[in-house]
Amino acid sequence: MKRIFAPFSAIRPSLTPLALLAALPLTFVGAPTAEACGGTFCDNGPMSMPVDQTGENILFIIDEDSVEAHIQIQYDPEADADKFAWVIPMQVIPEFSVGSEALFQNMLTGTVPVYGFNTFSEPCGGDGDGDGGDTGDGDGDGGDGDGDGDGDPMVVFKDVVGAYEIAVLQGGDVAGVMTWLGDNGYQQDPAAEPILDEYLQAGYMFVALKLAMNVEVSEIHPIVLKYLGDEPCVPLKLTRIAAVEDMSVRVFFLSDARAVPSNYRHVLVNPLKIDWLSLGSNYKEVVSLAVDAFAAEGNAFVTEYAGGSGVVSKSGLVEPNWSAAPFAMMENTPAAVGDELELQGLMSCSNNQMTIECAMHPLVEGLMAQYLPVPNGVDPGDFYSCMLCYAGLIDQGAWDAAAFSAALDQRVIQPGIHAEQLLDTWPYLTRMYTTISPNEMTVDPIFHTNTELADVDNTRMGTRELLCAGGAVFTLPDGREVYMPSPNVWPDVGGDEMPWEEDVELGVMVGPNQNLSDRTELINELLAAWNQTNGWPPGGDGDGDGDGDGDSDTDSDGDGDGDGDGDGDGGTSNDGTGDAGINGEGSSCACSTNTDSQQDLGGGLALLGLLGIGASLRRRD
Repeated sequence: MKRIFAPFSAIRPSLTPLALLAALPLTFVGAPTAEACGGTFCDNGPMSMPVDQTGENILFIIDEDSVEAHIQIQYDPEADADKFAWVIPMQVIPEFSVGSEALFQNMLTGTVPVYGFNTFSEPCGGDGDGDGGDTGDGDGDGGDGDGDGDGDPMVVFKDVVGAYEIAVLQGGDVAGVMTWLGDNGYQQDPAAEPILDEYLQAGYMFVALKLAMNVEVSEIHPIVLKYLGDEPCVPLKLTRIAAVEDMSVRVFFLSDARAVPSNYRHVLVNPLKIDWLSLGSNYKEVVSLAVDAFAAEGNAFVTEYAGGSGVVSKSGLVEPNWSAAPFAMMENTPAAVGDELELQGLMSCSNNQMTIECAMHPLVEGLMAQYLPVPNGVDPGDFYSCMLCYAGLIDQGAWDAAAFSAALDQRVIQPGIHAEQLLDTWPYLTRMYTTISPNEMTVDPIFHTNTELADVDNTRMGTRELLCAGGAVFTLPDGREVYMPSPNVWPDVGGDEMPWEEDVELGVMVGPNQNLSDRTELINELLAAWNQTNGWPPGGDGDGDGDGDGDSDTDSDGDGDGDGDGDGDGGTSNDGTGDAGINGEGSSCACSTNTDSQQDLGGGLALLGLLGIGASLRRRD
């Protein structure tokens, strides 16, 4: 009988090769003036595509006097654990804890951008029911005092947090820091030296993380850092050596109000550039070109969602019957672990005809591999479905009941409890996205909240009306109408003259964002000319711009409902309340925008990994 060992669910941690290795350097700045802060019909019911889980994801919790940063560390499951390394420049020693992978997955699922449309047929002398449309969704020890040499750093803090060993280095010179990293098993990249030196000269310390002994990359989990400050910051300058072209960066914020960039621009993309008929499949391209537009200059974000945090499901974060205590009592009975995991719902094994399939919580899977590895010659599904059957083959040397219990509590249960508390405490969630290339990583973006900004819906629904004379007319969510000579091909309205962006704005502390570049008039002129050339509307003047002002868009700062004010004849658009869905589930035809693909990165020292975050402290009056 063939046994299959399967993952806990279809939602797995996002996987990106570590290369440098998937480091997310953080920086903390105290100086307030610092320049660097470190188309088919839904005849068969709802359709969906997998929720977008690519790119680098960070969650900030913004409190009055502190910032809590949750970092989703992405990894290659085939990577060598010995080569995982991560260096974080900072000016304060934060509190470290384990984060919840399920929280990231639920945030991604609940806020994924959705592009879709309903399709109706123009009455042509018979009954014409509307067809369903498509939618797109898109406690630490003190330092040991090492570093007596003139250029050697001092180790001022040591701890083990979850799967990571942590050391904080202070002082010394760049040669000493590089030597310490090499001597302590961190991969190095000579290109890091000038950047390390820049931070040393500014008085920064370095947090160095690596996987603890006997820990594999399958046990990697999000890490949480909490520190004094009030302005989250992503120090992209540190990322440019290891970054790829148009690298996706996604930031989430839990707070009392909507978050916006402070020193980066905020962009609204031109909805006419979105391929609505392919459900926004070109979304990343549109965003990439929009943030490269005039006045944005490659340093800008779009808002994908801003509104109540209730859109984030609490499912899978933690369950009432999860408890680490029973496992601490199993020092002499490790074969009972499987039954207890099944009892708590952390593992489930089922017999499917000729196969046995066991599914585990992703982090439990890693713990089992460490403390109760599968015996040689035994199939994983066979072993975990009946551990009592193989009690004599269990590796007693690897089993440590107290350590397993503590790790389960620290890595799975407590992070889930904290994630639920965060969603209960903070009523507002913002999701922003950008793509950025190494040559654009010259400024570190910082963010702030603004209580006067409107919500942004992540669901954008249009309407396609099939015309009796042929062709179709598509009504955008803001009411503007687009004539389509072919009802199944999104037209290239305006050609190269049509801008990718609609608005470029500057975020301010109070009041609406300041407009730096407004392309709405040009967009409407090009759209009107297109419609008029194609004889739309019949007998009309072909202005084609409805009543919408063009500002209700992909990441609108308008009223946030995404419906626009248009009263075009092309039918009414869906109210946009359908769930994004995953793996075919959901209450509307929906699929997600896939804004990136997995990238292979090469490199050495994890300092220059895929992303960095940090905080800038703002002087209080």
